[in-house]
Amino acid sequence: MSFHLGLTGSIGMGKSTTARMFAEEGCAVWDADAAVHRLYAPGGAAVEPIRAAFPEAIVEGGVSRQKLKEIIARDPEALRRIEQIVHPLLAEDRESFRNHTEADILVFDIPLLFETGGDRDMDAVVVVTAPEKVQFQRVMERGTMTPEQFEQILAKQMPDAEKRARADYIVVTDTLDHARAQVRDIVARIRAELEQKDA
Repeated sequence: MSFHLGLTGSIGMGKSTTARMFAEEGCAVWDADAAVHRLYAPGGAAVEPIRAAFPEAIVEGGVSRQKLKEIIARDPEALRRIEQIVHPLLAEDRESFRNHTEADILVFDIPLLFETGGDRDMDAVVVVTAPEKVQFQRVMERGTMTPEQFEQILAKQMPDAEKRARADYIVVTDTLDHARAQVRDIVARIRAELEQKDA
């Protein structure tokens, strides 16, 4: 019987790094962003349905995220149609991982876990957090978005304080060593809980 652990956190909080730390502790990790990349790649399950809805989004046999952004900017209604195509495919990918992965702890790295109600399918949820200044600095250092775009993304996400209030566990990513210590503690606590159930 494996334990299903949701992992979430706002942009720039260090979620990907934290997910890697869980993997290093022997947990199996399902990454929602990586799953979307698989669906959008040439031959991926989302390519043909998106081609049918938005032919201009297909570039070199795959779905272009940049083209999708342009389509959504022109037509805000397009986002809902894209989500209707992609969300069921993502759910299928996630179920396949759940059913075919051998590990005591399955970690589901999902940026919008609370926003999409995905937390209801989890045994517990970890929220990754960092001070606001650190979060802003990290996102700006990536050089991929303006402060305005960052604010727009934050506006779509549940506030960090609300996520923390709903979390079973919190990982503060102020330093790598501190984050790793918290991840190890969470994994140890869950494994102890699993051992008690098996006893």
